[in-house]
Amino acid sequence: MADSKRRGEDAGDDGLRDEVVDDVVADDVVADDDATGADEPVSRGGTATRERAADSRPKTRTDDDRVGLFARIARFFREVVAELRKVIWPTRKELLTYTAVVVTFVAVVLTIVGLLDFAFAKGVLWVFGNPS
Repeated sequence: MADSKRRGEDAGDDGLRDEVVDDVVADDVVADDDATGADEPVSRGGTATRERAADSRPKTRTDDDRVGLFARIARFFREVVAELRKVIWPTRKELLTYTAVVVTFVAVVLTIVGLLDFAFAKGVLWVFGNPS
């Protein structure tokens, strides 16, 4: 209030400014609804959530819809086979190349770790003395 009087504005101008801001927000909401084609309210961030339509609720299972143990196991294996069909299997040449790279990398790391272990063992024996 003190800021608005200091700038030479009347107290009644604040109501007009708020109406303009509200109109701009209302225009944005209409534009968003037109773009998506939905009549749902637009989320402006925060923790507010949209309301679900009555027909989009998940259906609950009744006792008649329950699936047996063996049916679930069979469905699991069908899904596993379906996923394995999606896998892009490497060719024999790619498989041999990847295997050679892994074996070489493991050998290099093994050599480095072995040399460090040997060096630290000698260092500890030199610092604390050789008991034999």
